[in-house]
Amino acid sequence: MQRFINDPDLVVEDMLKGYQKAHQDLITVSKNNDRVIKLKNAPIKGKVGIVTGGGSGHEPCFLGYVGHNMVDAVAVGEVFSSPTAQSFYDAFTEADAGQGVACLFGNYAGDNMNVKMAIQMAEDDGITVKYVTATDDVASSPKETRHKRHGIAGGVFMWKVGGARAALGGSLDEVITSAQKAVDNTRSICVGLSACTIPAVGHPNFKIAENTMEFGIGHHGEAGIRVEAIKTADEIATEMTQAILDDFSFSDSNHELAVMLSGLGTTPIMELYILYDKVEKILKEKGLCIYKVFIGNYVTSLDMNGTCLTIMQLDDELKTLLDHPAKSVGIEISAK
Repeated sequence: MQRFINDPDLVVEDMLKGYQKAHQDLITVSKNNDRVIKLKNAPIKGKVGIVTGGGSGHEPCFLGYVGHNMVDAVAVGEVFSSPTAQSFYDAFTEADAGQGVACLFGNYAGDNMNVKMAIQMAEDDGITVKYVTATDDVASSPKETRHKRHGIAGGVFMWKVGGARAALGGSLDEVITSAQKAVDNTRSICVGLSACTIPAVGHPNFKIAENTMEFGIGHHGEAGIRVEAIKTADEIATEMTQAILDDFSFSDSNHELAVMLSGLGTTPIMELYILYDKVEKILKEKGLCIYKVFIGNYVTSLDMNGTCLTIMQLDDELKTLLDHPAKSVGIEISAK
């Protein structure tokens, strides 16, 4: 393993030190918990607090979405591991301005358990917390059990929409409703071409054989739907796009979409644009309108070579919230 690290067991601590120094104009570390990153001016008076959290190794997710009109505080876990209940609780206290806190996170067992424990701790202190879980990964569970699906890159849309609703003065219930709408209207699928290596392990914790690809792989290396011989970019894009469209089951073409292609760690941006060229052709051929496009590294998986295609179906509310100005390390939307 050849990596830019000091101690494999301290990569998160070392990363957070550099992150704080690089972005001190925007964020700071909680005085109560060095695993909580907060917006410098949080909590913001009169506004619902927005909190997320998750394991490290997915940068810029999760800490990269702390920012103006986005997330107010984030709980940071070890590599591919949930933050502790205490860290989620401390993030709630950093974000709470008396209007309640919306916790928006990915649907994974450890995160669910620790968030619910933290919510109980917060309730004991008089802080109202409600939550939404991202469930956009179509490969992780069938349509019939959508609530069991994992959250992957679609979480970015959930944070953007929830953060905008809060910034516009929405109540806690309104923020939760808008964030849930974003989740309900979002689908994602990943393809992996090579495995990732957790620094403390020192070698890949799963294998993708040469000249093969794993369709539907999870962000931590969870097994996908199938292993296939590697295909051309156009063939892969076609397969990914069709999987999402099949899950949406649109009855007509009268839909506007936001499309995101995120690299998983070592995928060249060049290749994401090659994939998008075919994705765009397919969607337009089906009469679907692409309203907004995001291409880059939004939710990664250490050094995995692969990509995640995410599509959100839009209505007027989601378009307004997606367009609302925001500034964070991971995403920035300028005023029109």
